Amino acid sequence: MAPVLALARRRDCQCQEGREGRFPAKANKPMKHLFPVHLDKGTRKMTGVQEVDQSVSLDLLKQKMANFAKERDWDQFHSPRNLLLALVGEVGELSEIFQWKGEVPKGLPDWKEEEKVHLGEELSDVLLYLVRLSDICGIDLAKAALRKVELNAIKYPASKNYTNSNNGTAEAVDDHPKAP
Repeated sequence: MAPVLALARRRDCQCQEGREGRFPAKANKPMKHLFPVHLDKGTRKMTGVQEVDQSVSLDLLKQKMANFAKERDWDQFHSPRNLLLALVGEVGELSEIFQWKGEVPKGLPDWKEEEKVHLGEELSDVLLYLVRLSDICGIDLAKAALRKVELNAIKYPASKNYTNSNNGTAEAVDDHPKAP
């Protein structure tokens, strides 16, 4: 796990005496939490976490990630290539969670709470790296995502019925044939 998102990897909690966590090769500042949170070793539950009453915007995450990197002098490590490789690594860690579970129902009703917490951490790692990468590349991720949803609506109109083909892709079946 790359150190850029130490917050999301709370098991690397800096509040353990004498432990410095993991850093880029040239980083020399101690790791701090993005928020004042600490991890209980036994339960993996966080203490000091503020409940969020409203939704969190991508702009807020972008700002917090930029501040987090700046405070640690990590901007020097945040090239698009490095962030992309770190993102791919986090997607791999996310994949490992599901690797041997087979198909699971929505809501993960059979999962233990600690498994859901771990899933949330890995999903957060992926999101935060993606937000940071888009910021470094100068892409407004929210606008790009909305545009992509609109393009997908054109590409896959609701008037068509989609079936799963043998090769794993969706094939359109026109339920409303047009008159000649």
